[in-house]
Amino acid sequence: MSSLLARVRFLSSEIVLGSLVAVLSVLTALAAYQAGMADSDQTKYNVQGQQKLTNANAEYLTANQMIVYDYTMYDGWYTAENDEKAEYYQSSYSEALQKSYAANQDDPFSEAYYDEMYAEANGIFDESDSLFKLAEKFNQRGDELQLVMLVMALGLALSAWAALLKEESQLRLVFALLSIITLVYGLILYVKVPVVVS
Repeated sequence: MSSLLARVRFLSSEIVLGSLVAVLSVLTALAAYQAGMADSDQTKYNVQGQQKLTNANAEYLTANQMIVYDYTMYDGWYTAENDEKAEYYQSSYSEALQKSYAANQDDPFSEAYYDEMYAEANGIFDESDSLFKLAEKFNQRGDELQLVMLVMALGLALSAWAALLKEESQLRLVFALLSIITLVYGLILYVKVPVVVS
């Protein structure tokens, strides 16, 4: 029993505690830096997502205005008193309505017409959604790195406190063991942190 205790007591030696303090300090700083970078990326992609969302809304409103314009021109064509006026209204159709009319004169305002009119806005909405999802992934990465930092900082505090205690103190060994456990747990958490590719 005493030989086992002597072997375990090595874990509370100056070399082990000094190494723990150094390793935990570096890992705490690394986790803090990476968490800060993840938070920065989250903010960046949220801002880009907001910009895209604003642009998408503007494109959507533009498409709505163009659709109203097309309806006005179509009504003008439909009620035109002569061929010259009818031709004027038809030539004023948007490109999408001209294509749709050529494809189906009975129903020029078909689903395909609306799809084409809203295509650009919907594309930008999709880009915005992608950016928000990417921001959320960075948010999750940052949160998990914050947890790693907390665990590593706790281990650092335990190892530093152990180093201040007398070598024969039983509490020194307990703090040293707890510090090693938190180091291992922190490393497991760190390995599980998701990598986000932007």
